[in-house]
Amino acid sequence: MPEKLTKRQQELLDFLKLTQSREGLMPSTREIQAHFGFASQTAAMSHLRALERKGVIVRLAGKARAVVFPEDLEREEVVDIPIYGSIAAGMAETVEEDKEGCISIDVASLGIPRNARTFALKVRGESMIDAHICDGDTVIMEFREPRHLDIVAALIDDETTLKRFIMEKGRPYLKAENENFPDLIPARELVVQGVLVGLLRNGRM
Repeated sequence: MPEKLTKRQQELLDFLKLTQSREGLMPSTREIQAHFGFASQTAAMSHLRALERKGVIVRLAGKARAVVFPEDLEREEVVDIPIYGSIAAGMAETVEEDKEGCISIDVASLGIPRNARTFALKVRGESMIDAHICDGDTVIMEFREPRHLDIVAALIDDETTLKRFIMEKGRPYLKAENENFPDLIPARELVVQGVLVGLLRNGRM
């Protein structure tokens, strides 16, 4: 049975759980430092080590934001999905796919097959708000061929955007879910990079 936590340790544990539930990933040591006003990231690490000694968290070497809860280790459905930066949910723009760590999620709860080839992107913009995809959300995408009406991350004429995939009379185009944004019709090419299979809501208001 885990040892009793101090008041500050319980506050830190609650912060870890709240951040994971809202954002789908653990806070960084820098975010922990800022939230609690610690003098340094080293102080944040010391508090994490104290939680580990008391058995309420597990720190894993070589994993992004390497803190998990013991109960998560017992669930085989929890997998790490790479985050490839952000994607415009507005007008298409040039985006470089730089890997920014991983996000640990319970794929079973989202109905995603464990062996699916997936990646995550942070959403920027409001062109998909009528599909309940908001600025700051995280979308989980799967590498697969799109179907009519799928929401996709797509490269259209060398720029990347998040939109609904429409196939009309054998010709594809991208449709926004916000009447203030126009449809995007490819002048040269339209390459779908991933299909939406999950959404993590940004809990910050």
